[in-house]
Amino acid sequence: MVRIATYASHSALQILKGAKDEGFETIAFGKSRVKPLYTKYFPVADYFIEGTYPEEKLIELNAIVIPTGSFVAHLGIELVERMRVPYFGNKKVLRWESDRSLERKWLEKAKLRLPKVYDDPDDIDKPVIVKPHGAKGGKDYFLAKDPQDFWAKAEKFLGIRNKEQLKEVQIQEYVVGIPVYPHYFYSKVREELELMSIDRRYESNVDAIGRIPAKDQLDLNIEITYTVIGNIPIVLRESLLMDVIEAGERTVKAAEELMGGLWGPFCLEGVFTPEMEFVVFEISARIVAGTNSFVHGSPYTWLKYDEPMSTGRRIAREIREAIEIGRIEEIVT
Repeated sequence: MVRIATYASHSALQILKGAKDEGFETIAFGKSRVKPLYTKYFPVADYFIEGTYPEEKLIELNAIVIPTGSFVAHLGIELVERMRVPYFGNKKVLRWESDRSLERKWLEKAKLRLPKVYDDPDDIDKPVIVKPHGAKGGKDYFLAKDPQDFWAKAEKFLGIRNKEQLKEVQIQEYVVGIPVYPHYFYSKVREELELMSIDRRYESNVDAIGRIPAKDQLDLNIEITYTVIGNIPIVLRESLLMDVIEAGERTVKAAEELMGGLWGPFCLEGVFTPEMEFVVFEISARIVAGTNSFVHGSPYTWLKYDEPMSTGRRIAREIREAIEIGRIEEIVT
């Protein structure tokens, strides 16, 4: 019997709920403190195993692990690449996602509109946003308006004092627009892309600044931060949906050529400008926490399925269909 397992954080509740809805037994693993969340308050886990990655127990229970941002961040890419438990998705994608230089090569091949990237902070001639490599939920991002501002904040927030340390970050043009995070699912079994849902992030403290009068903001000298604390559902203007869908299709096609494919859930993170242009600044090549707003499905999944379909449940259905037709080895690595 195949069981669905995931790390007890990030989007585990909907992953496990979706797996149960598709008839699987479920496993959560992680810190003992959160066990009641998955077994008592929201009883979605049939098994709870303490530990960051209890490999032998997961093998014994014939588990397939569903990766999340928390899982990859806690284990690290090297350990994930070596893990013996079947992993839903293509592990080769992890390197491309976590290294912003490789990520940009991927998105450029997909012919997406991207922000300008500055290799030298001394060339900064407009507002930029500085991002450390890897998935950290917006932690340690900061804005800079010129080279002097960059160096002061780089040392304050990241301990960066010289250009030799710049390989740890990417410096992007700050594109003014409405943040939009479309969630996709590419089915290797059905060979089709699905638009699952769309959200925007609720970030601290950047989303709190507007509650403070402008004159007080100046007096308080508040440094903007972008740590994600939650997510807000969005229904996109219908005339913009093809822009989002075509961007997803090109991303999948580029992945096939560069790393052997991208399947399962992923998210293109970007903004729509006043000119209605979709500008993509990064990709999360796995389930994102923004899908948690849609445990009972979204307007887009209702249009396709006419039943509750979260991204978590869609993962489980893909696994179930692959098992039924003898293709499970094609969707795990």
